[in-house]
Amino acid sequence: MSSPATFRSPASRYFPFFSLLLALIGCTMLMVPGCTSEKKNEGKSGQKKKSAVPVAIEASQTKTLPVELGAIGHVEAFASVEIRSQVTGTLRSVHFKEGDEVKASQLLFTLDPRPFAANLARMEAELAKNKAELENAHRAGGRYAQAAQKGYVSAEQADQAATKVATLSATIKGDQAAVDAARLELDYCTIRAPLAGRTGEIRTDQGNLIKANGDSPMVTINQMQPILITFTVPGQHLPDINKYQAAGTLKVLAAIKDHGAETLAGALSFIDNTVDPATGVIRLKASFANTDQALWPGRLADVRIRLTTLPDCVVVPSQAVQIGQQGPYVYVVKADQTVEYRPVTPDMLHQGETVIKTGLQAGERVVIDGQLQLTNGIKVEERQGLPPGKAEASGKEAESGANSARGSR
Repeated sequence: MSSPATFRSPASRYFPFFSLLLALIGCTMLMVPGCTSEKKNEGKSGQKKKSAVPVAIEASQTKTLPVELGAIGHVEAFASVEIRSQVTGTLRSVHFKEGDEVKASQLLFTLDPRPFAANLARMEAELAKNKAELENAHRAGGRYAQAAQKGYVSAEQADQAATKVATLSATIKGDQAAVDAARLELDYCTIRAPLAGRTGEIRTDQGNLIKANGDSPMVTINQMQPILITFTVPGQHLPDINKYQAAGTLKVLAAIKDHGAETLAGALSFIDNTVDPATGVIRLKASFANTDQALWPGRLADVRIRLTTLPDCVVVPSQAVQIGQQGPYVYVVKADQTVEYRPVTPDMLHQGETVIKTGLQAGERVVIDGQLQLTNGIKVEERQGLPPGKAEASGKEAESGANSARGSR
């Protein structure tokens, strides 16, 4: 007899699967609190990194600043002389090299003096001859005067003798003038420098025939110590220039690009008497000692004419001032290391600094780099020694790193 069949319900057939499913759900529920806690911690960490933005900070200062007018000027010689011969002759000698520094009265050129010396000798001989004739005429006139008184000769003859004396006297004066002219021409055979300066290119050579007052100069001499810089400023500044010049000589500063950071100091020496009606500018000149010859005729220079000085100006680095939809502003760093959006009224610029007319007090700290990441009230941290532009890049990298960390999870 066979044993009775064992009965199994359909649910008991899937029991092992339900047990495994319940175990997996339990493990998942145990892991959820840990993951949630980790994400919260990561969120807080990311929020902390984002809230402390690295920036460069500098305190505003009080300074006494000059009021200046800027312009581009060109350098020109204090005096420029074109050397030409005043007589026609053959160039015998050149006593300098082109580009040399020459002194006043230094010998430059020598023309062949022989024709002029011969002409002078002829004029002197003519003068001596007429002087001898004049002496004889004086004696003859005296004799004719005495003879006329005694009736030996007529009065007309005496008058002729006196006229001859007067004629010879006038002739001698003309001869003396001719002698002086011939001697002057002989002196012109030696050409000397009329002033001290630097010579330019020599435009003639030894042996050439030099014409008197030729079209082309033999050489040009530029006086470079002192030297001038010519520049123009808008005519609207003329009243201020006249006002401050009346109180004393105005200082002018000049800088040449390839002369390093050195600034050369001079003085305003000329104000033109007319404002150009076409451009509305007025021409000025400044004189510089130029002892080291840093200024060279024809070069360009950055010029600043100093009118006066303003004391107690609140200044900040110019990069601290930003322009927004509502106008200029700065971010002021408060004691709790949060920033405050502060509208300001900027004034003039001076050597990388901006004068703040209103909106900022001396000593307040402002952000000079990294403003693009800031909003009113956000917390910042100062990066010591961070070059301009690096603070902003560093902040972007930190924020990018935080975003990448959150995305990976």
